[in-house]
Order: sequence, then structure tokens, then C-alpha cells
Amino acid sequence: MARVVFVCHSHRPEALALAARGRAHLAARGHQAAVLLAVDGSLTPRAEGTLESGDHPTPGVDEPPTDLAVSLGGDGTMLRTVAWAAPRGVPVLGVNLGHLGYLTEVEPPALEAALDRVLAGDHEEERRMMLAVRVDRREPSAPDGPTTGPEEPVLALNEAVVEKTVPGHTVRLAAAIGGAPFVTYAADGLLVATPTGSTAYNLSARGPLLSPRLRAMVATPLSPHMLFDRPLVLEPDEELRLAVAGPRPAVLVVDGVTLGTLAPGDAVELRGAPVDAKLVGFGGRRFHAIVRSRFGLTDR
Repeated sequence: MARVVFVCHSHRPEALALAARGRAHLAARGHQAAVLLAVDGSLTPRAEGTLESGDHPTPGVDEPPTDLAVSLGGDGTMLRTVAWAAPRGVPVLGVNLGHLGYLTEVEPPALEAALDRVLAGDHEEERRMMLAVRVDRREPSAPDGPTTGPEEPVLALNEAVVEKTVPGHTVRLAAAIGGAPFVTYAADGLLVATPTGSTAYNLSARGPLLSPRLRAMVATPLSPHMLFDRPLVLEPDEELRLAVAGPRPAVLVVDGVTLGTLAPGDAVELRGAPVDAKLVGFGGRRFHAIVRSRFGLTDR
């Protein structure tokens, strides 16, 4: 008997209807299913057929083991699902109810067939690199003094962005790579993306497209007010530290979720995460073909 968790976009009634359809299909075959709602950047258990507590369980400790997570929504729902599933080692199947669908694998009519194939072992699991993003805060009374200690890292499948909070002004970010000073950026912000995230905000900022199976980080400045304005590609083990150099604060956004304000002296540390996202596929989607289709690229 398998256990499947459906993660639904909270503002899409069709996602809940699709989850009910999937649960009925699984129950008829002797499997269990639970439903989580993606609400404001976090996942909330739904009352019927889901986790008994409204709190997030500790991965692998106080929850039953899960064999598959199914994302019912767009790429945003997929990001929330992966953030939940990756620390638990659970593979994720994306069902597209959104617009772009870079990350999702199947369309709603194919849900039941996809579930049967996954539970029968007739599928592929593609590993995608994630970022570990950690905030290191300074004492408010002593921005040049010792840190209060790094916070717990947050996982990102697409990107982390440190950006300005004051319209019409830049933010200054002192970048260090592997502990060595590199450059102080004066820009609207700096975006650090995975290869998977290179087709998202990074692409809008004119960053490079990276094949999603690469293991690398790309740092792309946003509207830089300086001569050095090129994206930078780093190895995942090269820690990138971005310290807010002042005088203005910044804000940290991870996979579209705002995590808080950074005061001058605070820093964000980024590197490849110790866990990967596991995305379920059936061999019918190719990254470059998706890019070609989405952008209407044709031969000249």
C-alpha cells in the first residue's frame, strides 16, 4: 500500500476537485492519500483525509512515510511542494493547472494514468539541484559587531533574491565568494538561481539559460548601477555571501516567498543544498524543446 500527498493551490477549486478524483482512484486500489493546501507560501493540512495536526510534522519523525507528492497547480504550487518533499526524500509529480508549466509533467486528464505508472515503477526520477539559503543577522545596536548566529537554512528550487526596499534607490550588497571579498554591487538587487530557476526571474533579468541537470549557481544583478553588470556562474560548493552594506535595508525573497527584511550588516549565505529535488517524469519532455515552444522559436 502506498501513501500519496496531494498539494493543492488554495485558490483553485479545480485543484481540490482533481485531488478528490485522485484520492478516489487511489482508494479503489487500496492506497492512502492526504491533501495539503498551498497558502501564502506554506502548506496547511486540509481537514478531511489529511494529517491530523495543523502543524508541519518533523520530516521522517512524526508523520507516516510518503511515497509520492503530487502538485496540483502551476509552477508556484510546484515550488511549495518541492520545499515540503525534498527534505523527506519524496519524489514530486507536477500536474499543470497554471500558465507556463515549466516544472509540471502532466495535464489534468492524465492524472490517473500517471499515478498508476508511478506506483508501478514505470517512470523516471530526475534530480534537480537546490539552494540552501541562510540568513546571518547582526545585533541591531552593533551592525559592525558580532553576529547573532545564522538562522536555519531554507531550501530553494528556483532562486533567492536580495533586493531593495526603497523605490528609486539602489541597495549595496558586498559579495564574497568562498570567504574572499569579490565586489560590492550597487543595484536593485542580486538574484541567485539554480539551473532549474534559470528560466524564471533570472531569464527576465537577462540571465543565462542553464540546462536543468547542471549543478551550478548563477548570480545575476538586477538593474546594476555599476560597470560590472554581468551574470556570474559558480560551483554549488562555492559559498556566496551577500552582506547588506547600507545605508538602506534589503529584503530576502526565496522562491517567491518574502522571508523578511535585512538590515545593514545582515548577510545571506547561499550554496548548493545537501538534498536534491526529485521530479517525476515519463521521458516525453525535453528542456530545450520546452524553451523552443514557450518562446515560439523557429528556424530562419
